[in-house]
Amino acid sequence: MDDTADRAPAHPDSFWQLVERRAASTPEHVVLADDLGRELTAEGLRDTALAVAAALHGDGIGDGSSVSWQLPTCLEALVLSVALTRLGVVQNPIIAMLREREVSSVLDQVHPDLVVVPGVWRDFDHEAMVRHLAPQAAVRIVDHRSAASTGGLALATGDPATLPPAVPPTTDETRWVFSTSGSTGGPKGVRHSDASVMAGCNGMVPRLRMDRHDVYPIAFPIAHIGGPVMLAMALHSGCRLVLLDAFDPATSPEVMAEAGATLLGSALPFHLAYMAAQERHGPEPLYPHLKACTSGGAAKPAGHHERVKAALGGAGTVSAWGLTEFPLATQASLDDTDEQLGRTEGRPAPGTEIRVVAADGSVCAPGEEGELRLKGAPMFLGYADASLDAAAFDDEGWFRSGDLGVQWPTGHVEITGRLKDLIVRNAENISAKAVEDVVRTHPGVVDAAVVGLPHPRTGEQVCAVLVMAPGADLPTVAALGAHCTGAGLARYACPERVEVRASIPRNAMGKVLTQDLRRSLLAI
Repeated sequence: MDDTADRAPAHPDSFWQLVERRAASTPEHVVLADDLGRELTAEGLRDTALAVAAALHGDGIGDGSSVSWQLPTCLEALVLSVALTRLGVVQNPIIAMLREREVSSVLDQVHPDLVVVPGVWRDFDHEAMVRHLAPQAAVRIVDHRSAASTGGLALATGDPATLPPAVPPTTDETRWVFSTSGSTGGPKGVRHSDASVMAGCNGMVPRLRMDRHDVYPIAFPIAHIGGPVMLAMALHSGCRLVLLDAFDPATSPEVMAEAGATLLGSALPFHLAYMAAQERHGPEPLYPHLKACTSGGAAKPAGHHERVKAALGGAGTVSAWGLTEFPLATQASLDDTDEQLGRTEGRPAPGTEIRVVAADGSVCAPGEEGELRLKGAPMFLGYADASLDAAAFDDEGWFRSGDLGVQWPTGHVEITGRLKDLIVRNAENISAKAVEDVVRTHPGVVDAAVVGLPHPRTGEQVCAVLVMAPGADLPTVAALGAHCTGAGLARYACPERVEVRASIPRNAMGKVLTQDLRRSLLAI
């Protein structure tokens, strides 16, 4: 590998400056498009974001403000986000699938002045939810599909001449608050600077050789930290992002093919849909320009890289690994061997250091399993709840990822498990405790534990193990799911498997023996 080419892109001082730099470099080049027929050039993104920022400024949004937005993956979401970077406010993207329990926790940590939602989206009333949870905040509705029917954007605009000068942030200034599920229950607010978000693309740009000829369709929730990171990658490289507000395994792969995808992301369920679409299409390549499938969110199943490469062509599965607290800590390369691509999540990205630490605190030798700890440019600034910070770092300032792995002599990182009690389903982090808390409120349930089990399509499935009261009927998966959504739990977090036990295995302190329970379930 040519190490001179494995360098992080040069970041400006702010995300807004990155937008301006791309507009000046390739003003007429399309950088954003969607599956509704709309697109924005680099210059158009800058100018539209300025007009949206002017309208927000006219409504009193500016220095010292905080804005939460819960929008699907659409042009409006990224234009709004860029406008907020111009104003220098703290923005809080919220994944559109989250519901009352999670959103309430997030809003309580951010205390937004303004919340932007899609109104009723996919049969759920986001506006009613937010007005109930944050009555003190102003609410704006963005109906992107109605706007797309006339070719416009569902965002108010104003005169950019009314805007105050842009003030670049300091490297340690909070400009973003994302949320991530934790093993202790509700979402944790994760504070990032512009610099740490932009640094999330340090590995992807050079190792996937991204340039203005690349087309990367995105169907994952744009409010993930991966959304702004991918936007930063596009602004650095000039590639085109194609946004899909919902992923339909039967139709979305063909939409991505028509867009001329050179990269396809980003987790196991998506890859399976692409391979099924290729099989339906026949022997001719459905994605003739494909460089690779990207992967992240969970370790790959054995043999997955080889199956993707055989079915779709290109380099196969080129993975990354990261967390909301530290986006894309590792990144594989198009130049890696099949063994490296099949078993690992790549090497540390430029600007990132990884240390593997054993249970006794000693540093592991190459090939020895331990907790993966991180330092570097993509590091978050801390949690919104500062009391959580101390436990997140060791005495030398390394971030405790909670993930187990080994580092090969080549530097490649293989993920072997997790210390944190999280379930990763379709690349979404689900807190087992948060699900347990809701499941235990079901009539007839006297005790419960929730664990993640391997699943060939979604990576992991949510399994609820129940202890029932005498005479109580065991709820079906559908009935338990209805109870959970009725209690405000997001649909994607609901149990997909239900088992009954006479008791839940616990230690002397009452802690569920999760590994013992998981092993017994896998033995069924």
